[in-house]
Amino acid sequence: MLFIYTARITKRLNYIFKLFFKDIIRIDYTLSSDLDVFQAFTGPKIVYGNRSENHFLFFGSSKILFESGLNSQELSTVEYKNIRVPFPVYQKESRLQFDVFAAAFYFVSRYEEYMPYRKDEYGRFTAHESFAYKHGFLHKPVINIWAHDIVAIIQQHYPEFVPDFQKFQFIPTYDIDQAWSFYQKGITRNLGGLLSNIWEFDMAQLGHRFRVLFGREKDPFDTFDFQFALQKQYKLKPIYFILFAMLGPFDKNISTGNNTFRVLIKSLADRAKLGIHLSYASNEYPELMISESRDLEKVIKVEITRSRQHYLRLHLPETYRNLLAIDLVEDYTMGYAAEPGFRAGICTPFYFYDLDYETETKMQVFPFAVMDGTLRDYKDVGIEEAKAIIQSLIYEVKAINGTFISLWHNESLSDQDRWKGWREVYTYLLSKIHAS
Repeated sequence: MLFIYTARITKRLNYIFKLFFKDIIRIDYTLSSDLDVFQAFTGPKIVYGNRSENHFLFFGSSKILFESGLNSQELSTVEYKNIRVPFPVYQKESRLQFDVFAAAFYFVSRYEEYMPYRKDEYGRFTAHESFAYKHGFLHKPVINIWAHDIVAIIQQHYPEFVPDFQKFQFIPTYDIDQAWSFYQKGITRNLGGLLSNIWEFDMAQLGHRFRVLFGREKDPFDTFDFQFALQKQYKLKPIYFILFAMLGPFDKNISTGNNTFRVLIKSLADRAKLGIHLSYASNEYPELMISESRDLEKVIKVEITRSRQHYLRLHLPETYRNLLAIDLVEDYTMGYAAEPGFRAGICTPFYFYDLDYETETKMQVFPFAVMDGTLRDYKDVGIEEAKAIIQSLIYEVKAINGTFISLWHNESLSDQDRWKGWREVYTYLLSKIHAS
C-alpha cells in the first residue's frame, strides 16, 4: 500500500497516478489531499506538489497536471540519465529534478498531437515532429523506465515496498492489406496489372502473375501456412487486422464479397484473434468504420472490438472518439510509420485520456514498437541493420517487463522481390523474443 499526498487532486492527477501505480507498478495506493491523514499513515508514502511537507519523500511538480484545457507548452528541459526530459522542477528537496508525472502525462496523452503540426502526405503526425525523436529517445519506453526508477527511490526509504510488475509479454500482429497479390484479384485488376508490367518492362513480375493465375505457382502474398507453422513452433497468439473495405486508391484488398477471401478470414479466425483494419477512406468518412466492422462481424460471427487504421492514419482525438462511438474499444495504431520506437513513450497498454473533455476514456491503446515497412521502406535499412534495431527494441522492453507488439504483413513474409530476405528478419525477431 502506498499513500500519495497532493494539495489538490485533479482528473489528470488521478489518471497518471493510476497509470503508474495500478497499471505498471501494480500496487494498491491511496491518493489524498488530507495532510493530517497522510501524516498519520505509517506505511510507504510520498508527497507530490510544490513543497516537501516536513521532508517526507518528495516529488516536485510543475503546473500541467493542475491545468485543464490545452495550453501552448514551452518545454524547457533538464538532463536525466543522458537524455533531455521536459518539465524541470527547481525544489531542492525533490527526488527527481523533473516532474516525472507531468512528463509521462504529456507523452501518453499525446498532448503534442493536439497542437498545430506539419502533416505528412497522408495527413499524419510524424515521428520527426515529436519531442521524443527530436531529443533522441524515441527508442526508449521512458514511462516504464521511470516507473522502475520511482520504485527504486521509494524502496530506498521503504524497503517493504514491493511492486508487482507484469512479466514480459509479446503480441504479434499482422495487417492483411492484400491477402493475395494476383490470386482472386479478378480479370479487370489483373489485366490492369499485366499492362502495367508490360509498360514497365517488368518481366519477372509478369512471369509471376502468369504462373500464379495458371495454377503453377503459389501467390507470393500467400504466406499463411508459414505463419501458422510459426504460431505452432513458438506458441504465438497473434492478432490479424483485416482490411475489409471497398476498393479505393489506397484500399486494395480482395473484394469483400469474394468467397475464397471469406474462407481465408474464417480460417484465420479459427486460429487467432481478429480485428478490423479500417480503410484509408474511413478517416474522411467515419460512417465507413461501422459498415466495415459490421461486415467483418457477419463473416466470422464474432463481435469485433479491435481496430488498426490503414496507413496508421490516427487523428487525435477524433479517430478515437469515432471508434468509441461504434464500440471499437481496443486500438493498435499507436506507432509511427517512419520510425520504430514508442510513440507514446510507453510499452504498456493504456487507456486514452481525452484532453478536450478532460476524461479517461474506455479506449485501450496498444502501442506497437516496430513495423516491417518502417525498416524496409522508410529507413531503407539492410537485413543485418534491421535485426540490430529489432534486437535493441526487444532488449529495452524486456528490461522493464513491458509488452512488445510487432506489426508485420503477410506480403513481407513472401521472401520474394522487394521482400527478399525479410522472412529471415521476422524469424530473427521471434528468436530474440523467445530467447532467455
